[in-house]
Amino acid sequence: MPRVRGERPRRARREQTGGRPLSLGLGLAALGRPGYVNLGHADDLERRYDEHVMERRCHDVLDAAWAGGIRHLDAARSYGRAEAFLASWLSSRAHAPSDLTVASKWGYTYTAGWSVTAERHEVKDHSLATLTRQLAESRALLGDHLDIYQVHSATPESGVLDDDRVLDALAALRDDEALTVGITTSGPDQASVVRRALEIERDGRRLFASVQTTWNLLERSAGPALAEAHDAGVPVVVKEALANGRLTTRNDDPAFAAALARLVAVAGEHGTDVSTIALATAMSRPWADVVLSGAATVEHLRANLDAATVADAIGGNRDAEDVIADWAEAPDAYWSTRRALRWN
Repeated sequence: MPRVRGERPRRARREQTGGRPLSLGLGLAALGRPGYVNLGHADDLERRYDEHVMERRCHDVLDAAWAGGIRHLDAARSYGRAEAFLASWLSSRAHAPSDLTVASKWGYTYTAGWSVTAERHEVKDHSLATLTRQLAESRALLGDHLDIYQVHSATPESGVLDDDRVLDALAALRDDEALTVGITTSGPDQASVVRRALEIERDGRRLFASVQTTWNLLERSAGPALAEAHDAGVPVVVKEALANGRLTTRNDDPAFAAALARLVAVAGEHGTDVSTIALATAMSRPWADVVLSGAATVEHLRANLDAATVADAIGGNRDAEDVIADWAEAPDAYWSTRRALRWN
């Protein structure tokens, strides 16, 4: 990632035989809180929601990620105790700030109270007051390890890209605290949000120096905008490459059965499984700088590491993508389905 506090070296990028650098990161959305919308999340956690048990689990997955070469870690204020778990891991393993890239986000507040049955798990607010409060909270936990601070799930409705007070405050973080200011997106208008973010400048310089966006085999609408960002020198981070588990064998929706069977066949041709082929497809995008694994278990994390090898084969062979190109969903349909996913 660029402009990460001074002259820090590039970290942990996998070079494939095709020569294009690929990087797998780890997102902590499913590791920092007991409830999440991934299919089978409760099973991944073995329904053991004690905070200390979850912290140990998070540390185990982080250890496996580190051993596998992952050096990009992504948290958020709304991911329950994710920042705290990450902070305790960084401290106990004595990792220096220069060892890895740590990203977090502001704009959602965690409200579930460590319950998997809460009526609301998070509340969105992109106000200056929330930025000020949550930045202090993130700094208190992550300190100098914090590299990238991102707007969490910007949408046209949130108004954050039109709030000059917030944009000026973010520019101050860029200039005074040497943080990379980033933006993450969600919803059916991701492409327009990315393009709007690329236009915003402060003091003659682009404000948002990284973008993180949902892209997967079901939701591809942001692809052209992400290519534009990459071509403009703005690193692109891909999230939800497995569509919250919908691109795995956990998806038992009868309407998806035919597509899943075809995806299983493609995976078989490459000698791998469905989740790996879906993740590898995201990693094979020429504009994808980092693709986040959302693994909640060591087993899944290690399987995800195999995607880097498969990605090069997919990048050089479009047959696999062509076979499944016709069942991408319309953005409105995709995001409507995502909103309906159960928390655990």
